[in-house]
Amino acid sequence: MSNAEGLDAVVIANGEAPFLDSTFWYLTEQDSGSFEGAIAVVGRDGSLDVIVSPLEEESARLGKGEIHVYETRAERDSLIREALGGLERVGFNLGSAPYSAVECVRSAAGLSEVADASRAIARAVSVKDAKEIEMTRKACRISSAVAAEIPGMLSEGVTEREVAARMDNRMRDLGGSGNAFDTIAAFGAHASQPHYAPGDGRLGKGDVALFDFGSKYGRYCSDMTRTVFFGKPPEILERAYAVVLEAQEAGLAEYRAGAEARAAAIAARDVVDSSEFGGRFIHSFGHGIGMEVHQAISVSSRSPQILEAGNIVSAEPGVYLPGIGGIRIEDTVLITEDGFERLTDFDRSLTVV
Repeated sequence: MSNAEGLDAVVIANGEAPFLDSTFWYLTEQDSGSFEGAIAVVGRDGSLDVIVSPLEEESARLGKGEIHVYETRAERDSLIREALGGLERVGFNLGSAPYSAVECVRSAAGLSEVADASRAIARAVSVKDAKEIEMTRKACRISSAVAAEIPGMLSEGVTEREVAARMDNRMRDLGGSGNAFDTIAAFGAHASQPHYAPGDGRLGKGDVALFDFGSKYGRYCSDMTRTVFFGKPPEILERAYAVVLEAQEAGLAEYRAGAEARAAAIAARDVVDSSEFGGRFIHSFGHGIGMEVHQAISVSSRSPQILEAGNIVSAEPGVYLPGIGGIRIEDTVLITEDGFERLTDFDRSLTVV
């Protein structure tokens, strides 16, 4: 991010939890610490200054950057002035930084204005290096292993909340450092809600069961969805499953470096819209994945973005039928020069438990 958009410096300013920017950990390569109120400054020459309180000093010294420790607010402001004094164009990650954190730095440094560096930051974090890919690969292995165990977790009368908790525990048991997001477990008609929160719904014969979940490993996320059936499903959902699987394959066929992101979304949507389920694919085909489960790559029909080798994105078509249920199949995918690599690998064929 050095010299991003002609800036003299880029500042990553954390607020109080939960207003913490994953870019801070991306730059410092930290694997622990909360770093509330911490500030990272990337200079035009690529230098990195990290300003922290004594609470985080030990953790900070295990990572990258020149570490500066403050005891008081006056000392913090002095360190900010030393890092930014005299600079004219200073950028912030305005898509993530809380106003209070930006204003703190702006006031301490005497900046008359701030610039938005979020586009340059998004571009930098969206192309993964070998280490980042390996962290993501490990997160995907964990979630894939849990996916393989889902059928054994299902029994008549079990609740959504119970299965979600078991999945969360297994991701930790297998080495995950936490959830990439809150696990979705949706039974029956609840599966028509893409962002459903698991409740006390109980699994019954013939129900569809949709699971959207992901693990973290080394702060990197996986994201996958599998939909299974507990007993013979309604024929309409069997047909919907076949359409969603075909749509995912059509979208994946467009994934490669240099391709327009929208091509994958259009290909998948064309499959759904030409079927009896036209209009029931109600979200984008995919999104970027990294330290955040949603990063700034949009795989939608209107996306202007071009895919690059090293991008990690989801592939997640769905069909949603209110009052009946829903089908979604999702994988985490690495974009390569000549195509893609699927990082989540549990069976996608129709599964009846």
